[in-house]
Amino acid sequence: MEKDLEVDADLETAEKDTEDSTARDSDPLDEVYERELHGPFDLDEAEESEGYVDLGALRITPHEGLQLRLEIEESSQRVIAVTLDLAGSSLQLQAFAAPRSEILWPEIREQIGSSVESQGGSVEELNGSFGPEVLAKLPAQAADGSKGFRAARFIGVDGPRWFLRGVLGGPAALEPDAAAELEALFRTVVVIRGDSPMPPRDLLPLSLPKDAVPDAQGSVAADSAGNQAVQPKMSAPRRGPEITEIG
Repeated sequence: MEKDLEVDADLETAEKDTEDSTARDSDPLDEVYERELHGPFDLDEAEESEGYVDLGALRITPHEGLQLRLEIEESSQRVIAVTLDLAGSSLQLQAFAAPRSEILWPEIREQIGSSVESQGGSVEELNGSFGPEVLAKLPAQAADGSKGFRAARFIGVDGPRWFLRGVLGGPAALEPDAAAELEALFRTVVVIRGDSPMPPRDLLPLSLPKDAVPDAQGSVAADSAGNQAVQPKMSAPRRGPEITEIG
């Protein structure tokens, strides 16, 4: 009987060692980000609809010092992205239609890697604040003429029938402290998918806020209805960077 107990103990120890080894060998990129708890949110999940900047498919939380830029596609003249500029860093947002029972982010990460490498850049796949993400570095020329690189940090979250991608640029691409406020804004984004059928990967339509009024320089700011002190300014649409395009 004592021998049997010893065998059982040995088996229990072996199982624990196997579990520990599996935990050590597991890929951190397998970890799942709990979007429903931490955001970004679907319209049905948002606690309230007031207080946001309404950009059509996206609603953005106002923040002191935040500036918004809408970016257009030259060929179609449609708005394809919104960029949040804050404290010297940027966060570009794009929302896409997605299948009901399929996630897009794993395949899109591969496409980003292929695109960056075809441009002579390098990519590193990491486990970050929102789960798997891609750090891309593209060749660039510094102000003094020396060779350097331009960094972009791609984050993505799959929602119900939509996918939201963010691209962090400037110091936020490499420095966690610089990225913190923009990451917090990303979590508060509300995505409006709508009920209309759309092919997967089609961009969800973006638009200027209804109460936005351009000034002489083309800047746009919301009116005084609520939180004017922290309402972000908006600049006229412009073309977005090619590194953020996906097919």
